[in-house]
Amino acid sequence: MKLFGTMKLRETGCLEIGGCCVEDVTREYGTPLYVYDTKLIRDKCSEFKTNFVSDYFDTDVIYASKAFLTKAMCNLLAEQDMSIDVVSGGELYTAISSGFPAERIYMHGNNKTREELEMAIEYNVGTIIVDNEDEVEELNEICEAMKRNAKVLLRVNPGIDAHTHEYIQTANHDSKFGVSIYCDNTKELIRKIVESENLNLKGYHIHIGSQILLESSYYASIKVIVDFINKIKEEFGYEAEELNLGGGFGVYYSEEDTPFPLGDFLKTLTNKIHIEMVQKGLSINKVMIEPGRSIVANSGTTLYKVGNMKDTYGGKKYIFVDGGMTDNPRKALYDSKYEACIANRLFDNNEDVYTIAGKCCESGDILIKDINITVPKKGDVLAVFGTGAYNYSMASNYNRILKPGVVFLEDGKAIEVVKRESYRDLLRNDI
Repeated sequence: MKLFGTMKLRETGCLEIGGCCVEDVTREYGTPLYVYDTKLIRDKCSEFKTNFVSDYFDTDVIYASKAFLTKAMCNLLAEQDMSIDVVSGGELYTAISSGFPAERIYMHGNNKTREELEMAIEYNVGTIIVDNEDEVEELNEICEAMKRNAKVLLRVNPGIDAHTHEYIQTANHDSKFGVSIYCDNTKELIRKIVESENLNLKGYHIHIGSQILLESSYYASIKVIVDFINKIKEEFGYEAEELNLGGGFGVYYSEEDTPFPLGDFLKTLTNKIHIEMVQKGLSINKVMIEPGRSIVANSGTTLYKVGNMKDTYGGKKYIFVDGGMTDNPRKALYDSKYEACIANRLFDNNEDVYTIAGKCCESGDILIKDINITVPKKGDVLAVFGTGAYNYSMASNYNRILKPGVVFLEDGKAIEVVKRESYRDLLRNDI
């Protein structure tokens, strides 16, 4: 079991996060419960902003909000002078409602609705990342009708194999995202945007995938995109001013994961961009990255209460918890692996191998398969680590199960930032 941030083992045998005993936190706020180590979030933001810098161009660290987004998270990011990207009207509305500066918002999405594009223009979003020709035409019409201009980046697909799960690769040649740099139509689309009176093309956006554990994938993407920038400049004179390299930096979930040291990587990344640009006789004004998972994944822990247990005829031992795939669908989607512990009896050495399963009416409702863990008792607190990204944001009400609350932990204080759903909440839109 690997500890992150402010995690400690108290002499009482209870796991401590942010100076709080997690067993005490569950007594007050119930389970399942998402808890976040906010000091670790701040530290990760600082690590990115301190190391992703250059003497040759401006830089911006943009938080990928799809990993985890609440109004409280927006406020924390604003305090850290981060920018933020959003991919839907709901994420945009959350950011704007929190008071997050609109000029530091980047609007993504491969199929933004007309309403979402109009929202982005109305809210004065700083940059819109356009994905395809249809969207370019619609955004141009909206700007014309609203008598406004829009700063845009074009999402292009560099065709890089990021060596990650196929569902989270985003730059292979058949990806649903962006337009290929190898397609002749892409050049004409760039020309169309450049000639538009309503759209101001600042440059390009790429993103090669998620949970990437190889630095070489990023270095390869830099070479490819700089070659493309140079090719477009040579063909009709347009030279990009800005380049967004996306995110996808891998994190530790289990012993199978070996993420690279971020500080050294980020310094090398900016240096390689500069070298590639100089070699091609190019210059760039601004380079951006979009970390999401790598900022919040290890800061988040999900707390459950142990319920029933079962030994099957086939020899498998089950621990059932009061949550499951409704609060963490990643095991079912990606066969993701996690570490966990019985958080209120950490020094109990009586262990066995268990499969931790949820309460949904699905055989695939498994959180962790075959983990060596303290022999549990009914009512124990089970902590599953590394659940800060894509758990709260992907949670559902399948089986009409209520969504957990979210609590921020720091300096011995537990602050509720999202209330646990009630049955009344569950029915509020039923007619």
